[in-house]
Amino acid sequence: MKQLHDDALAVLRAWTPPDADQDRLRRRYVHHLEQNADGMLRSCLPDHVTAGALVLSADGTEALLNLHGKARQWFAFGGHCELDDTTLAGVAHREALEESGLARLDFDPSPVQLNEHDVPFCDPRGTVAHLDVRFVAVAPPGAEHRVSDESLDVRWWPLDALPDGLGSDMHDLISAARGRLGEA
Repeated sequence: MKQLHDDALAVLRAWTPPDADQDRLRRRYVHHLEQNADGMLRSCLPDHVTAGALVLSADGTEALLNLHGKARQWFAFGGHCELDDTTLAGVAHREALEESGLARLDFDPSPVQLNEHDVPFCDPRGTVAHLDVRFVAVAPPGAEHRVSDESLDVRWWPLDALPDGLGSDMHDLISAARGRLGEA
């Protein structure tokens, strides 16, 4: 786990955020990791670092989202770090493959966005904050997805017809991802 912790700290220290809000989060994440050797583990409470990826179609017109089983909302893919993970980007890539059922992804190893959010169902003792590091991945043309055990549904959504109730943080992530791919 030390290798993952060191990688996450190096990635976050080196990352150039696009604005002041993202820089504030970057500094918060770095401080969290500097203060918590276990800051990547779900057992680190009340916050811990998580990672995920927004999966876009090869032509950049659709996002593959999952209807989260516990939250019952549409999200990008992502989740907790595991003991055998060695890089922050590797966590996001693994989570995206596991939760989407896709066989492969073209994965950008540089974070695109940070997002801190409360997760009331993460720990029965109280609300936990996920310090989420988000990446961008592109699915190959014709890639077939499947629903994982953690999701109620996995579906391609046209970027101009996203699901109702999609949070502003997801819209911001989609915008940042499109910008990263030069499609804004």
